[in-house]
Amino acid sequence: MKKKFVYCSGALFDPEEIAAMSEIASVLEKSGYGTYLPHRDGLEAFVMNSVNSPVANLPVFWPLNRLVESAVFSLDIYQIIEICDYFVFNMNGRVPDEGGVVETAVAFAMGKPIIIYKNDQRAPFNGFDSPLLLGASYTYSVVNKIQNIPSALDSLIQKMESLGDFHYPLANLPPRVKRANDFGRKVWKFVQALQFLKPKNRLLKNAGY
Repeated sequence: MKKKFVYCSGALFDPEEIAAMSEIASVLEKSGYGTYLPHRDGLEAFVMNSVNSPVANLPVFWPLNRLVESAVFSLDIYQIIEICDYFVFNMNGRVPDEGGVVETAVAFAMGKPIIIYKNDQRAPFNGFDSPLLLGASYTYSVVNKIQNIPSALDSLIQKMESLGDFHYPLANLPPRVKRANDFGRKVWKFVQALQFLKPKNRLLKNAGY
C-alpha cells in the first residue's frame, strides 16, 4: 500500500517550536506515516534564515520577496490539497500560529482528517479555545500528548472512512485555488531538486542542535 502522508503544521520560529514539530513528525513516522514538515522539506528550509534580515528586506529585493512569499504559500497549499492525506496542527502558543490556522482551514475544507495537538494551558475564552478552531478536529477536542497523536489519527480516519469517501475532488477546485495548487506543484519539483543546497537552520545551529 502507498504510504499515507501527514502535513505537520505549527509555529517554527524558535528552537523549542521546531523541536516540538520534529517530535510530532517522529512519532508519526514511527507509526508508519510519512510526514511533511515545512521547515525540513519545504521552501521554508531555504528562506527561514533570511526572515527579518535587513539585507533581504531592502526595497530592491521586494519583488523577489513577493515571489518567494507566493511560492511558500502555494507549495504549502499544494502539499495540503494534493500530497498529504491527513493533517496535524500544533496549537501551542499564546495564540495559535497564524499560518497554521489558515492551513487548518484549508485542510478542513478539503475534507482531510485533522488532529489538533495542544498541551498549553493558555486559552482565550475562560479556559476554552475557539470553537471555530476546535471544530476543525471534527470532535471539538485536542490531543494533549504527542505520543497519542498517531492513535488519535488512526481512530479519526476509521470514523471518517466509515461515513464514506471524505476526499474533496481536485477537479472541483475554485480557479484561484487551482492556480495556487498548480504553482505549488512546480515549486515542489524545484525544492526536491535542490534539497542538497538546503542550509542549516540558524535557529537550530545557534541552539546547538
